[in-house]
Formats: sequence, structure tokens, C-alpha cells
Amino acid sequence: MSIKKIIAIGSAKGGVGKSSITASVALHLSKNYSVGILDADIYGPNQHLLFDIIEKPSFTKSNERKLLNPIIKKNIQFSSVGFLLEEEKPAMWRGPILSSTIKQLFYSTQWNDLDFLFIDMPPGTGDAYLTVLKDINIDDFILVTSNNKLSISDSLKTLTMVKKFNINVLGYIANNLIPNTQSNNKNIFNSKKINYLGYVNFDSKIYNFDTNYVPDDIIALSQKILSTINKI
Repeated sequence: MSIKKIIAIGSAKGGVGKSSITASVALHLSKNYSVGILDADIYGPNQHLLFDIIEKPSFTKSNERKLLNPIIKKNIQFSSVGFLLEEEKPAMWRGPILSSTIKQLFYSTQWNDLDFLFIDMPPGTGDAYLTVLKDINIDDFILVTSNNKLSISDSLKTLTMVKKFNINVLGYIANNLIPNTQSNNKNIFNSKKINYLGYVNFDSKIYNFDTNYVPDDIIALSQKILSTINKI
């Protein structure tokens, strides 16, 4: 197994479109690269819902270890606790079990060789974040935020946390959640030196997630991510 780049995509707030943007970028890049998604949101996994994955994963035994074979959809490899739980059953787990589950999902998935593995992070800055940042060798972090003062305030806390682990922050994505408006605000964080990767305007096909559709905003955003990585 070889993973060239592990990129965590996170947000301080829930509901700012992080999972949909992660899925959209992965969908576009999967046309030319080998791409995987690890859904690290244990309490509210969404990737299997966005891609209508209803099948259960198979397992392979290797050196006395039970490895999960990623489910492949739209040329993307997926690993998620959403494959293992009943649809309406919550994961009522405390910190230690939560952390061990995230590590197991990453290390016990038999990924095929990947150019990019995107980690769809949970909201907040709790145990799940600490586990991913501390125990998985992340190359880069991307923040998704909306142009809202509450989201911006919490996003700054997330960025501070990520930097404490000396993880490179590629930049932030501004997501517009309001229909029938257009915006391209490159100064959400004002004087803070945070690289601006792009803006995603409201699109009903992202909101309801059409796996056969990639908007121009996502294409431009994906290219900016690639060019930023290549400059490092």
C-alpha cells in the first residue's frame, strides 16, 4: 500500500458543507488520479450517503489481521464506520473507543495505492481531531468555512490547533450556503495569513449531491489545490 498524500479537510462548525466539498473535489480528481476518502466523522458519517453506498464491505485476513476492503464507487476508495453501523443506530462511544475506531479505520483498511487520501474530518476540536492529527501522518490540512462570524471564529480555533501539531495548512475554502447569491470574498479572515484556495457558490446539485456533476467552482478549486501542493 502506498499513499502519496494524506489531506485532512476540516471545519470548526457542522453544516458548512465540508463533506460535500470533500466529495466533490475527490470526484473531480478521481478522473486523473487514484483517490480515496476516509470518513473520520464517527458520530455522523456522510460519505456513504452522498455516494449512495448501500453495500457492506468485505474483509481480508492478512498476517492474523482482519483488513477491511475499501468500497469503490465512482473510482474512489471509501472507508467509513457508516458501512458498519445500522442506518438509524448512533455510535454512542466515548473518547477511547472513538479514537481507536478512527485509527482502526485508517490502519486496518486495505487501501490500494493512492495519489490522494482525503480525510473527511468531524466538526469540532475534540478527541476525533486529536486522534487524526496525532496518530495519522497527515501531509496537509484544508479548512472549509462559511462567511459567517460564528463559523469564522471557530475556524480560527481549529487552525490554531492544527498548527500546534506542525501540520501544513494548505489554505481555506469559502463555501456559500445561501441560494441565489454570488460572492467571491477573499478576505474572510482579514489580516490573518491564511492561503485562499477558492469559493464555492451555492449549487443545488452540490447541496443534493449529484455524483454525475462537478461544477466549475469545484474544478477551479481542485486545480488550485493541486498547484498549491506542487509549490510545496
